[in-house]
Amino acid sequence: MNQYTAVVKQDGEWWIGWIEEIPGVNCQERTREELLESLRMTLQEAIEMNRRDALDAVSDDYEKAIVNI
Repeated sequence: MNQYTAVVKQDGEWWIGWIEEIPGVNCQERTREELLESLRMTLQEAIEMNRRDALDAVSDDYEKAIVNI
């Protein structure tokens, strides 16, 4: 299971948040719990979209490799 860092704060009546490690993954919700769930779903969608884009960008002759940091 991968872990990501959500940066969240309350701004008036709204909760807003971002995923530190993935640009463009940000959400706004009425409650903190709704925000965290929205961030989870948006993060999953972004990762899957990036995965599809990467595979679409390569020819048929490729390999996959695990990269740890």
